[in-house]
Amino acid sequence: MKVISREFIKFILVGIINTANYYIVYLFLLTILEINYMMAHICGFLISFIISFFLNSYFTFMVKPTLSKFLQFPLTQAFNVAVSSLFMYVFVEYFQMDSTIAPILSILITTPLTFIITGKILKK
Repeated sequence: MKVISREFIKFILVGIINTANYYIVYLFLLTILEINYMMAHICGFLISFIISFFLNSYFTFMVKPTLSKFLQFPLTQAFNVAVSSLFMYVFVEYFQMDSTIAPILSILITTPLTFIITGKILKK
């Protein structure tokens, strides 16, 4: 259980680092290089996604990254977006939850699920 707990904490740290990486790249491209906001968003996402793959491989799950794992890694994000969107919809539409609170609760549910899927992909 300690290994899972330690990995999960590392996963959360990588998520925080990943978010910071995205935002730094986004702001740099947007404000310094004056690139269109959508292009800056996409570039920031792609760069942070690549960094996230390597951090999760080496730091979180301590596995060797491979091309196969890198190509499967986007499935974790697709799963996260799909499931969190579903939860948000249910919370807001069926439980009448405030739409400013729903994403927080959704993240609390999807993060452990995304952690499990990411681990399965990277530990193969």
